[in-house]
Amino acid sequence: MAAGAAGAAAAAASAIRASGVLVHMKPEEFAKLLARAKDPLVVMAESGVFSTKYEYLMSYKGLAFCCTAPEPLPLPEGAEVVRARNMWNP
Repeated sequence: MAAGAAGAAAAAASAIRASGVLVHMKPEEFAKLLARAKDPLVVMAESGVFSTKYEYLMSYKGLAFCCTAPEPLPLPEGAEVVRARNMWNP
């Protein structure tokens, strides 16, 4: 049993190292950053069982920024949107 828990912890640590730095933000702050980016690439996913939530991820100046919003965020013109089935944040 302990070996299984140790393996799971090692897998989680490996996933965190592979993903790099992920900055979680409030939706309002994410929208401000999104407005400053030129031709941003945004990954978006809808999730939730009882209520829909919207997850967003984008890269800006070498860091990855993400947020979860209760309503869809307005995306700037020129934004390239990739719709994901789901997202997992370590």
